[in-house]
Amino acid sequence: MAEPAEVDVVVIGLGPGGEYVAAELARAGLSVVGVDRRLVGGECPYFGCVPSKMMIRAADALAEARRVGALGGTSEVHPDWTPVADRIRDEATDDWDDEVAVKRLEDAGARFVRGEGRLDGPGRVVVRTDDGEVVLTARRGVVLNTGTEPAVPPIDGLADTPYWTNRDAVKVRELPTSLVVLGGGAIGCELAQAFSRFGVEVTVVEAGERILGPEEPEASAVVAAALEAEGITVKAGVGVTSVTHEGAFSIGLADGSSVGAQALLVAAGRRTNLGGIGLDTVGGDPSARTIDVDERMRVTGVDGLWAVGDITGKGAFTHMSMYQAKVAVRDLTGEDGPWADYRAVSRATFTDPEVGSVGLTEKQARDAGLDVGTGTAKLPESSRGWIHKVGNDGVVKVVADLDRGVLVGATAVGPAGGEIIGMLVTAVHGEVPIETLRGMHFAYPTFHRAIETALGDIS
Repeated sequence: MAEPAEVDVVVIGLGPGGEYVAAELARAGLSVVGVDRRLVGGECPYFGCVPSKMMIRAADALAEARRVGALGGTSEVHPDWTPVADRIRDEATDDWDDEVAVKRLEDAGARFVRGEGRLDGPGRVVVRTDDGEVVLTARRGVVLNTGTEPAVPPIDGLADTPYWTNRDAVKVRELPTSLVVLGGGAIGCELAQAFSRFGVEVTVVEAGERILGPEEPEASAVVAAALEAEGITVKAGVGVTSVTHEGAFSIGLADGSSVGAQALLVAAGRRTNLGGIGLDTVGGDPSARTIDVDERMRVTGVDGLWAVGDITGKGAFTHMSMYQAKVAVRDLTGEDGPWADYRAVSRATFTDPEVGSVGLTEKQARDAGLDVGTGTAKLPESSRGWIHKVGNDGVVKVVADLDRGVLVGATAVGPAGGEIIGMLVTAVHGEVPIETLRGMHFAYPTFHRAIETALGDIS
């Protein structure tokens, strides 16, 4: 084994959070080595957020063009996937080449090693590369940002078929005529709608009782109705028993029926990349699904080890990884906080209508033993919703802790649900009294004015 190279910090995994940590620590004057076996920048810019939102942006433009007849004229829409595929390849991913990202990292002063990094005792990392092994020792510590992989359920026959995950879907150059999406979560619903708007016949199969299971039931109902109105078949509450492929896919369902399609997208969630990274060599649990961290992102019970991103179980979102990365950098450079606070974790699902949410759902709040009050407002009944007309489906729901008189959660579904939620994130995070919120001015006529109605409905 090669003689160890000694540095201040080693970062294993260079998704958005890990890349940020490595670059910022290097800019702060520390010697840093970043390690990743895949593309620098991680899932988001190459296979997740960025390319998928390019697909959705194009699909939404088609949908808006189709609404012209209900609002002010006539239009003809002829979908063409080529500009979308070209934009993803050329603008978003550089044809899935991370040369620019590697240069950005090295220009910040960090060293990059492409390979599979593994802990080998406290402060020690072994990297398996194409040319052998690189051994690193870290004086200050190691930061983990190993992220997730698409989860593929153990369905009979599935492994032997040419199914897609999100990583395949964003690379598609030619669209199938039909598609089955296994999983009605955020990724599954977003991609199902995008492909459908380009003319693909789409069926969504969700084992849970409803799509978008982590969201409020009201949000799930609005999105399900919108998908079905566009011709997407939604089968919720039914599991998959088998998958076969003989020129086309045949998916056997638990209710005894089956559904066929030319293509199959597995969007059944994510699994954390914690196996095989050597957690046992530092006293950690190698079978753990997530890593426990404190408010400074230090791994609980392990000295000299930090973790950020999906593997911490605090929310599998790029914005969470970046938030935690900034906390870790402050700790590693000796700053005095602020430290991690998860009271107002927000997220957005970019279906049409969009779903923005923050904090606790009504069920989570009741399960936590709070004295819960809720208020809702239907977006089509708001002034802006009425003006907007076609495509105005949506609802605003707020969840209150009546004992403290503050909001602990909220959901905004509508044409701008991901933007409406911004004000509610501030309200939950800042614990703004409900009476203060009720006494505010709400610009007219806006979608966010529906928040005022929902606040007035709390009971």
